Amino acid sequence: MHAEFRASYAGVMGTIVLTGTVVLVIMGFGNPLYWLAAVAVLYLYVRYGRTATPTPPTGGTGTGTPSAPADYRAYRARRDLQAKWERRYERERGRRG
Repeated sequence: MHAEFRASYAGVMGTIVLTGTVVLVIMGFGNPLYWLAAVAVLYLYVRYGRTATPTPPTGGTGTGTPSAPADYRAYRARRDLQAKWERRYERERGRRG
């Protein structure tokens, strides 16, 4: 996932959790069991729903240019391996067909 999407997703998720908690608290005036559910939702969100530290974006653009050569080498290695398998497939298919 991209860092921008991850950040916007975390913001939307937080809004949904807070809205749900408010709804549960309001419903809790009729049944106090909903207050326990609201506390549980908040606990689970704080414990598991948020990332502790945002990860920096990776890739070869912007400030990530030092990692560009490694990314390019990995791309070349994948491309060369794919070409090797395609040549092998063509050789085997040519013999059978």
